[in-house]
Amino acid sequence: MGKTVRETFRVPADLRTAADLATTDPRARPIGPRDKSAAGAEMVDLADRLDHLQEALYAEATGGGTRAVLLVLQGMDTSGKGGVIRHVGGLVNPQGLQIATFKKPTEEELAQHFLWRVRAQVPVAGRIGIFDRSHYEDVLIARVDELVPEDVWRHRYTEITDFEAELVAQGVTVVKCMLHISAKEQAERLVARLDDPAKRWKYNTGDLDARVKWPAYQEAYAEALHRTDSDTTPWYVIPSDRKWYRNWAIAALLAETLADLDPQFPQPDIDVDAERARLAASVVG
Repeated sequence: MGKTVRETFRVPADLRTAADLATTDPRARPIGPRDKSAAGAEMVDLADRLDHLQEALYAEATGGGTRAVLLVLQGMDTSGKGGVIRHVGGLVNPQGLQIATFKKPTEEELAQHFLWRVRAQVPVAGRIGIFDRSHYEDVLIARVDELVPEDVWRHRYTEITDFEAELVAQGVTVVKCMLHISAKEQAERLVARLDDPAKRWKYNTGDLDARVKWPAYQEAYAEALHRTDSDTTPWYVIPSDRKWYRNWAIAALLAETLADLDPQFPQPDIDVDAERARLAASVVG
């Protein structure tokens, strides 16, 4: 029997003991479709599965259920966080989604604990939450750009693991995905934004400032994976140089996670036959 999707993309064992993302190929296709056409066909089936599972999770909450799912998306600029929200999140009813984007903190947010703004966006029961960037920014950019002292960002690893353990205890299943792209692919995507008038609005001159710090960011990402991966809040490294494969992988990962949760539609306390009879006897107009 082959590996499951979650087993395949789980952060490699060597990253759990050492900081080196170079061991993971951003163009790898270790499981699933081999080309864009095959991925498109599989996404149709995944859409049906995800739609059913998401509706069951939502319905379960109306009956008193407390479970939710949180999909955390982290990655370098152009890795495709927005693309995942559009192409994977778009497979389910938007009423069942709770999407939050974490940009540069406001003055109000900076005055609070770094998890303050994150706690406010945790998905409620029955929802699939998606974080476009997350609390991990505070051990990534804060580390690379030296926004806080080293002892501060290092302590945040413990604060993050404690926070995520709280979420699990509350019934939130946490799915953390690192969208892993190569420096070469990032350069091509940035050029594509400059070349396409309809995409130039996405281009941020600050992206180049982060790009020149690529090695430092790779080290920061690797250590974050190493320090905060656990069996209850695992990290998945998603090869993201191929957009179609990235989208398939996360859709399949989410579907497998939800299927394992096996959300159930609540059984209403009604007499179905009696309601059918009342409906048949009702007169309108």
